[in-house]
Amino acid sequence: MLITELGYFALLLALVIALLQAILPAVGVIKHQVQWQRLAPSLSVAQFVAMSVSFGALMVGFIYNDFSLVYVASHSNSLLPWYYKLSATWGGHEGSLLLWITILSAWCMLVSVFSRALPLDMRARVMSVLGMIQTMMLLMLIFTSSPFERTLPNIPIDGVDLNPLLQDPGLIFHPPMLYMGYVGLAVPFAFCMAALWAGRLDAVWMRWSRPWTVVAWGFLTLGIALGSWWAYYELGWGGWWFWDPVENASLMPWLAVTALMHSLAVTEKRGVFKAWTMMLAIFAFALSLLGTFLVRSGAITSVHSFAADPTRGLAILMILGLVIGGGLVMFALRGWRLTVESRYELKSRETILIINNIILLVAMLVVLLGTLYPMLADAFKWGQVSVGPPYFNALFVPASWLLLAFMGIGANLRYKYDGRPFLATAFVCAISACVLGAVLTYLMGTLAEYAHFDKAVYITAVLSMWVLSFMVLDIKDKTRHATNLVEGLKKLTPSYYGMQLAHIGVLITALGVAGVSAMGLEKDVAMTVGDSVHVQGYDFYLQEFDEIEGANYDATRATVQVKKDDELITTLYPQKRNYVVSMMPMTEVGIRPSLFNELYIALGEPIINDEGKVTADTWAVRIYVKPMVRWLWLGAIVMALGGLLAMFDKRYRMKKLKNFDGWEK
Repeated sequence: MLITELGYFALLLALVIALLQAILPAVGVIKHQVQWQRLAPSLSVAQFVAMSVSFGALMVGFIYNDFSLVYVASHSNSLLPWYYKLSATWGGHEGSLLLWITILSAWCMLVSVFSRALPLDMRARVMSVLGMIQTMMLLMLIFTSSPFERTLPNIPIDGVDLNPLLQDPGLIFHPPMLYMGYVGLAVPFAFCMAALWAGRLDAVWMRWSRPWTVVAWGFLTLGIALGSWWAYYELGWGGWWFWDPVENASLMPWLAVTALMHSLAVTEKRGVFKAWTMMLAIFAFALSLLGTFLVRSGAITSVHSFAADPTRGLAILMILGLVIGGGLVMFALRGWRLTVESRYELKSRETILIINNIILLVAMLVVLLGTLYPMLADAFKWGQVSVGPPYFNALFVPASWLLLAFMGIGANLRYKYDGRPFLATAFVCAISACVLGAVLTYLMGTLAEYAHFDKAVYITAVLSMWVLSFMVLDIKDKTRHATNLVEGLKKLTPSYYGMQLAHIGVLITALGVAGVSAMGLEKDVAMTVGDSVHVQGYDFYLQEFDEIEGANYDATRATVQVKKDDELITTLYPQKRNYVVSMMPMTEVGIRPSLFNELYIALGEPIINDEGKVTADTWAVRIYVKPMVRWLWLGAIVMALGGLLAMFDKRYRMKKLKNFDGWEK
């Protein structure tokens, strides 16, 4: 098709524009050529247009079944519904990288549009760094992973089909949202490199990059939550997190950028931790590239990894090495100019924030080691090693509890030095947290109909009440000079409310994790039509099986009525699908959503009788009761809303920047 040829031409044009964006503004800075520096925004807009045309052309190829493209033939089929054809555009390695770079061009354009208040030379530096990243990624895409490679002259009649695991609405929303977070980490990295390049290492660049960091963090939070939700209902295993290497690949940059956000806040306000903040900006983006390497290199085996090619992995690894190496070299050459603008005492918010940063990075290293160790063991012939949930849970859970403990203290302490008596306050908060935590644990158990006491739930509940107690004290402290509480609350900034809302989201997620992990139940049974099984106060009645046909699959569907005290609660319809093109079976679960007691049922396989024959009316059935599992994703939404609220702070709406040492609002 002509349109797909146009897409390839636009991709080549994007590479040329990216090279110009990387080179011309940089030369303009070095040669003090103002006109060349002013080219950066126009080049970023042209780059976005070229990438959008290329990406749109590939989507058209999927919609119109252009099987002359190898990528379309490998990931689509004429029977595939149109909406899955669109999402199949990023359902494989080549298309997902094209989406990655398209999103990067969008970030780059947005930075150029909304950073006009920056000094011209500083903006040129930022855009040049982003252009360098785009150039490296485009070179890899065009020469190792082009989605426009042709099948000519042997054009297949039909395509292989999209992996059935990906034929789900989750593919439509999860990868774009996750990539918005992944790729967005290039922006604080670019600001960091531009500041080192300019030798202007004050807190101004951090203030300017902070809102971009918050936005990227919000997208990454929602992307991870969507991935967890997708795996929960699609895989049929009833789990919301499997410590899978691909899942870990997104968690590691999230932990790093969470530390970066807090470090940016304290550096902007107090002028401390500058070197620490710059290192976090470098490694947060490096971890996002590491995630791309893990998913697309073939170095790991995962149910989430659908493309593997060592050559492509080597290209990503080279880019990762250039980013880390270039960042560290720049830091080594210019980092000595960093100065501390203020001091702080041990009893201060700065101390608690750096402790929380350390805990976050330790948690990240725990995940990194558990993810990479099997690869290293195999590479160095140490034998086949598997690192599973016991390792991660044993180390990550205590780190999470420790983080909550210090989060509570940090929410109340003042910057620089807090001279108020703290021990009495902490003692009162601790007693209150223990009592309120016991009440909360009881309520959670009652709502989940779980009669046994669980210490993990109690510890999490106590720590949550501990954090809330200090949050209330902090609000009281910040409104103490107001005539009344309402007037005091009106004077608090959106960034403050956003911070508190994000922290509440963390608590909601933590309680959800504790509740579903400790109180969830699972039961595997063999059921025939007319059978019933009792689980956690609910009776599951298997009414019938029937055969249904979808657009590109056949399915056996069960009808299961759920009753409690002989009263009908809901009817669930789990399915076992067989996709007619790929001949792959898939499980579609039946779920009754609930904030407190979610019901989940999945069909296994038909049971083989004593004569060795498959019986059509007796199936393996897996039933779950998932208390508070929805709190996991609700907490993530609340966190992201907190980040969005912080963006409305007037400090991030700078109209003009007189010079790089002072702001004019």
